[in-house]
Amino acid sequence: MAKRNTAIALLASAVVMTAVSAAAIAQSGRDYIYIVGSSTVYPFATVVAERFGRGTDFKTPKVESTGSGGGLKLFCDGIGVDHPDITNSSRAIKQSEVDTCASKGVTDIVEVKIGYDGIVIANAIDATAVNLSRADIFRALAKMVPGESDGDLIENPYKTWADVNPELPNVRIEVLGPPPTSGTRDAFVELAMEGGCKSIPWVKALEDTDKDGYKSICHTIREDGAFVEAGENDNLIVQKLQANPTAFGIFGFSFLDQNSETVKGARVDGVAPTFDAIADGDYPVSRPLYFYVKKAHVDVIPGLRGFLREFTSERAWGDEGYLSDRGLIPMPQEERSEIAANVRDLTPLSMARQ
Repeated sequence: MAKRNTAIALLASAVVMTAVSAAAIAQSGRDYIYIVGSSTVYPFATVVAERFGRGTDFKTPKVESTGSGGGLKLFCDGIGVDHPDITNSSRAIKQSEVDTCASKGVTDIVEVKIGYDGIVIANAIDATAVNLSRADIFRALAKMVPGESDGDLIENPYKTWADVNPELPNVRIEVLGPPPTSGTRDAFVELAMEGGCKSIPWVKALEDTDKDGYKSICHTIREDGAFVEAGENDNLIVQKLQANPTAFGIFGFSFLDQNSETVKGARVDGVAPTFDAIADGDYPVSRPLYFYVKKAHVDVIPGLRGFLREFTSERAWGDEGYLSDRGLIPMPQEERSEIAANVRDLTPLSMARQ
């Protein structure tokens, strides 16, 4: 009894969360799993949550779409029922975020890689199909672009796609995309923007001599209206593309897959964003997806361990799993087995990455 009382006291102070009863959690105001984070991972987490709620005696987990950065901030705020148990992320957690978590008592974090996704640049189904190079994407969306001579940078002067590349449509550049808190945006600037930026030799050379300058050039998106921050709701971007056939939108492959009757993805460097092209590594703008869980909350929040088992089961994330029907690109069997073992053993992030 003394051990249980000690655990409840620590939970109330939000310093350490150990084994307490489900009844104690319920009295504290939460007897369900609380998940935040990436809008890209949101539909996958929601499907697992709904199946878990229907197939067990536990309540259906609450899943909120806050963006990867926003979710990690909420996740790192502390231990206890006032804070999320899981945060979804369309990028790996940064060391600075790990440090922030640790400073607030969130130390044993379990990283769960769930599969792969492609970032698509899509437009309305009846709009002109395009083949964009990553160099085109950089020149269309970067704040500063190279001028006439090496080392010369100018404010982005391109107004139309034809200004960027004469082979592209002569329509105004208008791209609806995620905000800075989004993991999709982080991945987009790293994979697509930087990928195109490296095609300029003198800029690429800066990576070795001036990393900050290099990153500033390659990662900074223009702010003159050509790129429109459309929030964390990818479904809203899809709807806006239907209303504006000359615009493009940036979001995860799963949203393209689920809305293939209304939008289509541009080819990037000649490769169409398809399930097979992403799985094979041929599509150049693809990335892994994750969620992160607090080890301290497992076996305390009712159903959390069972939810982890469901998400990492073959029926969910396997080659023929129900998440692949929603657009998740499965990892190879060996990788899935290794990650599932880490989840079962609640292997902390620091050990799993060794």
